[in-house]
Amino acid sequence: MLTSEQLIKIRRDLHQIPELALHEYQTQKYLLQVIGNFNQKYIETRTCSELPTVILVRVSGKKPQKTIGYRADIDGLPVQEQTGLPFASHNQGQMHACGHDIHMTVALGILDYFCEHQPQDNLLFFFQPAEESESGAKKAYEAGIFTGKWRPDEFFALHDTPDLPTGTIGCRLGTLFAGTTEINIDLYGKDGHAAYPQQANDMVVAAAALIEQIQTIISRSIDPIAGGVITIGKVRAGTVRNAIAGHAHLEGTIRGLTQKMIEKIDQRLREITQGIAHSYNAKVDLQLNQGGYWPVENDPQITNEFINYMKENPQINYQEMQPAMTGEDFGYLLAQIPGTMFWLGVDDDAQLHSATFNPHEEAIEVGIKAVVGFLKSHM
Repeated sequence: MLTSEQLIKIRRDLHQIPELALHEYQTQKYLLQVIGNFNQKYIETRTCSELPTVILVRVSGKKPQKTIGYRADIDGLPVQEQTGLPFASHNQGQMHACGHDIHMTVALGILDYFCEHQPQDNLLFFFQPAEESESGAKKAYEAGIFTGKWRPDEFFALHDTPDLPTGTIGCRLGTLFAGTTEINIDLYGKDGHAAYPQQANDMVVAAAALIEQIQTIISRSIDPIAGGVITIGKVRAGTVRNAIAGHAHLEGTIRGLTQKMIEKIDQRLREITQGIAHSYNAKVDLQLNQGGYWPVENDPQITNEFINYMKENPQINYQEMQPAMTGEDFGYLLAQIPGTMFWLGVDDDAQLHSATFNPHEEAIEVGIKAVVGFLKSHM
């Protein structure tokens, strides 16, 4: 069994080699080395040509009634680390600023336990690339890697958070993370001289009208109790003050707590952009890209069992959570396979995706024990 010192070393080793989406080759090599040192009696490990940095590890159960999946994301972020830690990232401009090094280490600790203590049910550990971008969960599912004995009946995953005390488990029934959709809009009119607006078609004016109307979608088309977000974060038009811009480009994001809500927002956005096109005699090109970043909607029955276990265990500090508007591609998997995602507190002043994010490593062992205990009770 991995000791506390070994777990911390693993986490720090991983922290030094963050890699971006779909390029996690060094990370995969390190994980395979660690897994290769575990008891191999009950496990089978495979990689996938369809998604080269994936790792799947299957643990055979004693008397399996189902296969329980556990996901750990393995990619880093394009962030230049500024922690000053002796084990800071060796890769320029790349960092585990979202704590995926913690996620991987917890998963390895859970796997190590069940390599030594054969579980009742089968377990499937999914070390997933490209969570931060490229929708790795969706790519893996669509590549067909979860078939036959490699398909879980349920899926679990955690995400660390600096907003909870170290080792605290946070969860909720319903949506934990919002789904997200990227918005790209191009408006095409006609360039012209500022002194002769009648001879041009001004896309700055059209874009301004569009932005104003977009802000009515949440306030007038979405249930205020349900909530949602549309942000236009980037606007580009024109080249000089005394010329009318014939083209404007907008970029933004949609956040919604259910897939139905996101689809409704998408539809209203399509209708409004079509209206602007007619009103301003413009061509409007709207591109909506959700990829695999669906809402993380926890399964009611499984999640209720998970929450009850955490609440009733005196060694676990459990906290009920509110939904977060951050995105996570584990939501795509939960739309195909029922399961639960939860938070693991790592208590830090810096936020996720920050260059100074430094999670408390004491959370690793707490997370391992909590998940191992729950899985044993759940089999």
